[in-house]
Amino acid sequence: MMTLISGTDSTWSLRAWLCARIAGLNPEVIRIDLTTPDFKQEILKYSSAGLVPVLIQDDLVIHDSLAIAEYLNEISGGKLYPDDTRERALARSLCAEMHSGFSNVRAQCSFTQQEVPPLNEWDENIQAELSRISTIFAAARLPFMFDQPSAVDAFYAVLAKRLSHYGVMLEGKAGEYQQSLNDWPLLAEAFTTSVI
Repeated sequence: MMTLISGTDSTWSLRAWLCARIAGLNPEVIRIDLTTPDFKQEILKYSSAGLVPVLIQDDLVIHDSLAIAEYLNEISGGKLYPDDTRERALARSLCAEMHSGFSNVRAQCSFTQQEVPPLNEWDENIQAELSRISTIFAAARLPFMFDQPSAVDAFYAVLAKRLSHYGVMLEGKAGEYQQSLNDWPLLAEAFTTSVI
């Protein structure tokens, strides 16, 4: 039995769920409303870290979306990363960059499913991050980053959706990858099944 503890509007939870599905797994989802005053106490029922997502399998409890992705990759026989050693290293590097980076875009474009005004102006810090995102996206083979869906697509699909929601559409091949992720049926499934 595998259970994923997710949170409302939690991009980290969404990434973990996408990774699970790419790995061929379909965990039970317990969704915690992060807007309630006692949400922390609810999370602490499942993990002493007090953060979502949390993946539980039998007596194993894993928190942090990147650690969850690595575990899912191991138990699925490597379905979350490319077979090629060099490509696998690149994939892990890209996931780590998404996991810890792009703080200005995150701050300016908080993840929400509510209507938001378009982001028409941005400072040099956001511009630098958008340039880096464009460089990453332009390297995609299409429709995914590598030949098959991977953790990279799971991690960056959330960013593609976030940018589009604020009216930020990348150009050229970067824009094609952004649109491909936006159109990914698995991402649409996440929103229709109330994962977050």
